[in-house]
Amino acid sequence: MKVFIETYGCTFNQADSEIMAGILAKEGMELVDDVVDADAIIVNTCYVKLPTESKVINRIKGLQEAYPDKQVIVGGCMVEVDPEKLERIGPNCSWIGPHHLNKVADVVKSACGGEVSRVTGFSKDSKVCVPKIRKDPYIHVIQICEGCLGSCSYCCTRFARGGLNSYPIADIKAEAQKAIEDGCVEIELTAQDTAAFGHDSGEKLSDLIKEVAGLDGDFRVRIGMMHPNNIGDDLDDLIDAVNMPNVYKFLHVPIQSGSDAVLKHMRRHHTVQEYKDIVYRFKNEIPGLTLATDIIVGYPTETEEDFEQTVELVEEVKFNIIHISKYQHREGAISSSLKDIPFEVMKRRSKRLSDVKFKLLEDENKILQDSEMNALVVEKGPKGGFIAKSDSYIPIIVHDVELGSFIKVHIDETTGTYLIGHEV
Repeated sequence: MKVFIETYGCTFNQADSEIMAGILAKEGMELVDDVVDADAIIVNTCYVKLPTESKVINRIKGLQEAYPDKQVIVGGCMVEVDPEKLERIGPNCSWIGPHHLNKVADVVKSACGGEVSRVTGFSKDSKVCVPKIRKDPYIHVIQICEGCLGSCSYCCTRFARGGLNSYPIADIKAEAQKAIEDGCVEIELTAQDTAAFGHDSGEKLSDLIKEVAGLDGDFRVRIGMMHPNNIGDDLDDLIDAVNMPNVYKFLHVPIQSGSDAVLKHMRRHHTVQEYKDIVYRFKNEIPGLTLATDIIVGYPTETEEDFEQTVELVEEVKFNIIHISKYQHREGAISSSLKDIPFEVMKRRSKRLSDVKFKLLEDENKILQDSEMNALVVEKGPKGGFIAKSDSYIPIIVHDVELGSFIKVHIDETTGTYLIGHEV
């Protein structure tokens, strides 16, 4: 049996696909790189934003029309968040829920045998120390926990991933050790919210980072997104952990809005000042830190004053990476019952914040012109050359280097999103 896996969405979803690939290979199935060669097609869906939803729906429809002789199996968040819509667009599709990846081979076999098979629902099965086939031989992604502690009003992902389920530090460390022995040079610790790790098991994110970063070998550790509300009393130890030599000086701490009123409506459970207290500790005590954040523009209750407070926060904190999203209703989300603000207002606010963002990032990166920095070559560039990541996780375009190598780079040119340099 030949299987093609197509993945949408976040690093966590990509890791789910790596697990499915590992399990299928262990069961003797062949993973193929072209949908044309496949007997079964797994579409691992993302449902976090409306454009992605539209993309996966069109893809599922298109695959059924283009390849009526192939079995289409749908996985990922759509299976749990919007099964009614999935039933309408793919009544003959089989499903594999994100909590039951260990049954993916059974679903594929049943589908190829002419039976519509659907395995959904929640479980506490671990996603650590299970078979995986890496998409990138140099980068190993480890899911440290699944689910979250949040109740954000705009989010539908929590309906797919459920409550928090943290995996043991000992198991995560063992998987990281094996990956390093296999030649991986980057270990990514990922979750819906890494800061929630251990709140259900009594362990701590800072201890996990220290255990993984303390392993022997030449590698870097990248920490995934953390909700500021769940950092709690781990802040001091997290600063110590991120300051370890082989941990990227990179943190992704979403704020979503610079207005306390909007944060309250969003059910984020923190204030702007509480957020600033955390990120300024990070910025002041982690030299060279790259700080990333997320902002939703046009939440239904956002006023002009609320938006201006967001702009002021961005200009004050001087984030290094800013992900801007226009608000859109999501299936099942509490905020979906609210009336949208006018599209033209949302468009204007998004454009304004984007202009502020790019000016800020250009100015910040210009400071790095003609500097030299250590970097790890992690992937091929989409337009040639290679992408190396500095110790602060800043992408640098370089040429004539080897994948997986640690290099010193001279920065020749800067942009608002990346640097360009050469090995010295």
